[in-house]
Formats: sequence, structure tokens, C-alpha cells
Amino acid sequence: MATRHSTARQMMFTACAAAFALTMGLSAPARAADDAAAPAVTADKPTAEAVEYSVHSKLATQSLLLDATKIGNRIVAVGEFGHIIYSDDGGASWKQADSVPTQVTLTSVNFVNDKTGYAGGHDCTVLRTDDGGITWKMVYHDPASETPIMTIFFNSPERGFAMGAFHFVIETNDGGQTWQQRALNPDDKDDFHLNRIFALKSGTLVVAAEAGNVYRSTDKGDTFQHITTSYDGSYWGGIGLSDGSALVYGMRGHAFRSTDDGLTWTEVNTGTEKSISGAVQLANGEVVLAGLQGYVGYSNDGGKNFTAVTRRDRLGYAAVSEGPEGKINIFGEMGVLLMPADPAEAQKEVGAQQGS
Repeated sequence: MATRHSTARQMMFTACAAAFALTMGLSAPARAADDAAAPAVTADKPTAEAVEYSVHSKLATQSLLLDATKIGNRIVAVGEFGHIIYSDDGGASWKQADSVPTQVTLTSVNFVNDKTGYAGGHDCTVLRTDDGGITWKMVYHDPASETPIMTIFFNSPERGFAMGAFHFVIETNDGGQTWQQRALNPDDKDDFHLNRIFALKSGTLVVAAEAGNVYRSTDKGDTFQHITTSYDGSYWGGIGLSDGSALVYGMRGHAFRSTDDGLTWTEVNTGTEKSISGAVQLANGEVVLAGLQGYVGYSNDGGKNFTAVTRRDRLGYAAVSEGPEGKINIFGEMGVLLMPADPAEAQKEVGAQQGS
């Protein structure tokens, strides 16, 4: 009998390679949710005495990292043990955040501007920074809920959403000072995991979920329309592209593209059957995917087709960002590493590794 082996994409990386397939995605149907919408809640913030700060470590750049974002010239990445690292030179060098009031695994990071950003993670934890990621404070924490935050997104300085396992959603309308629990779509009877929320060029919000489900909002998040795609596997992430299109991706190499604000979706060729967990669009328009078993995919046609490169390490990658000139940063179970932004150069590098 099929079971739900895990609740989050952030739990995908373990020492055992077999665990990747079990923990990155959830292929079995979600359990039914209660008919009534969840009441509004505001979790207590821990006392100063109860806070356990992330420990500075020389290995922070070599430990599990699950999400990354670029704001201005700075890249900020988050991962296990409450590690938050940042780079001001495209990823050539990294520093660890000075003060992070948690040791839980952090799974998602999003910035409103070049100073104010949020990170979410295990124990229903939300952090905020006002200095570009150097220091952080806790603005929401509810370990009793046993719910991991899997994605966080702000579409204005005041309004933001944190989402996670079993259709969990909280939102804020005052810049993270208070949070309220809500239903994403009150008509839904299933509690699909909500894996990634992102915005399109039009301002439409899209949520990539499990079991082939996508949600879209054209009113800044007031309401979300439930869209069922032709794929019944889980989507682990998504990205809005510069041409206005959207891309969602996930299990077994499946990725779908939408050109009508998320209403309809068409499958694209990723060149792989390996599960995909991260994406970025580079300044030159190239779209890069990253996933399990060393997969990195490159597209020069707006995400319609991808050239697959399989790294020799066969590790699991969770996120990708633009790097220093001619490079990209790949984040995952190995921490962060640099590789060529050009697929031909990346393939040459892989060939050289195999020949050494």
C-alpha cells in the first residue's frame, strides 16, 4: 500500500541515496482535510532564554543547502542547522550570517528588497532580516504544529505567505509582525502539500503542489484558483520567466510550461527522468534546472527544451543561482559548488572529471 514517506522537499537530502526518491516528493494522494477552514492563529515567539542560535561553522558552505535567492549583487542561501550564508561576489566566496536565532532546517528564502527578506523552515519557523541577510530575528514559530514551512513569498513589503505540508498556509499583512492561518482554496477537500509559491511577470501568483496540482491567484493572493494538470505526480517547484511564462517541475523529470498565466500547462522536454527541485533564469535569458542524481538542465529557448548534463558526483541538488561570470552556483547536499553556465562547457568539465 502506498504511503506518504515525508512531508517536505526540504527533507529530501539524507546520506542514503535511496531516501531521495522517498523524501523529495510525495506521490500518493493526500489525506482529506477538514471541511472547516482553519482558524486564525498567531504563534508565540520564544523567550530569549529559549532561543538556540545557529552555530558558526567553517563547514556551512559544505552542509545541506536547500534554497537560494539573488538580491542585487548578493546571493543568500539557507539550509540545515539554521545555516544562512551570503556572497557578494557571485559565489566566489561566502560568509555566514552573524546572527540566526534557530537551529532548525531552513527550506526557503525570499527578499522584498535588497535589505528586507524572510526565511522559513522546520517547526513552522519564519525569520526576518532587515540588513540583507547578515542578522535575523524570529517572527513566527509554532513547533507544536509539527509543520515544516516549505515555501515563503512576499508580493509587497507588507503582505506575504508561508506555506507547507498538508496545505498549511499562513499570511501576514503587516510585514511579518502578525500571521494568520487561512485556507488557500476553501472549496478544496484535499490537503495537498504546497511546495513553492512564485510570481509571474503579470503579477499572478502560482503555487506548485503535489499530485499534479497548481494554484493561481490574479488578485494578489486574496483567492486562489485550483488547476489540475495532466500529470499526477508532484511538482516540487516553479519559476516565473522573463517572457511572462511559467515553469513548474518535479518528480521523474517532469516539467510543464504555461503561457496563459497558469491556466493551462504543456509538458516540456527536460532531457531526464531524474526528479527536479530548483531553477533559475540567468541574466542572458538561459533557464537552468537542478535536481537529483547530478542532474543539471540548460535551456536557451525559454524553458521549452533542455540539454541535460549529469555531474559525476551524482549528488542531489536543491537550488541554483547565477554565479560569477560564466558560472552558476548549485546548492544541495554537498553545500554549494560552481559549475559552467554553458552546457557545452559543463559537459567538457564532466568529461574531464571522468577522465581524471
